[in-house]
Amino acid sequence: MIEIRRTFTHVERIWHEFGPVAAVPLLRGAVSVVLTNPFAGRYEPDIVPMMDALGPLGMDMAERLREAMDVPVQAIEGYGKGAIVGAAGELEHGALWHVPGGYAMRELLGWKGSRQVYAQGQAEAKTGQPANALSIVPSTKKVGGPGATLDVPLTHINASYVRSHFDAIEVRVPGAPRSDEIVFILAMSTGPRIHARVGGLAAHAISKWDGLR
Repeated sequence: MIEIRRTFTHVERIWHEFGPVAAVPLLRGAVSVVLTNPFAGRYEPDIVPMMDALGPLGMDMAERLREAMDVPVQAIEGYGKGAIVGAAGELEHGALWHVPGGYAMRELLGWKGSRQVYAQGQAEAKTGQPANALSIVPSTKKVGGPGATLDVPLTHINASYVRSHFDAIEVRVPGAPRSDEIVFILAMSTGPRIHARVGGLAAHAISKWDGLR
């Protein structure tokens, strides 16, 4: 069911946006996999088996992206995911990525499951150590042709309301997706927007450890 044609990885380093040059650049990266859409050209009522089959791919992509960014897991502060479905598919096929894509990055970053996250976050808040990917992974998807671009949203891994980390990375795979393909995307970043200064909840002020604040 999982037939991969190509992969595409893109990492960028941002030192400034017409302001002071950062001592350490912001890293943003995305990994994309182009694969055959087994449901292209028809309506399939039960598409969940493919979602289950995508689990190992999600884990592999998450680790490949971290390796491409060349940073330790602890350096990742933002994440997001997305999908571009070829014209012979439907938007719901892109939604197959929500679980395998999102949970792959959360598990890579140390998430241990919904029943433990609150207690774990509270304990780690007292020690000053980061919690483990408590936030839901933001997502976007669309149907598009070869070379279509997708702005993949990014938010803070532990609190979705951390305003400095509201960001996006533009992803495009040349020549993909063909009409019978899907592009699945994972994205990560190492910090806030390079000149973030519009207030709101700051990362160091996370207190509730509920994935939001």
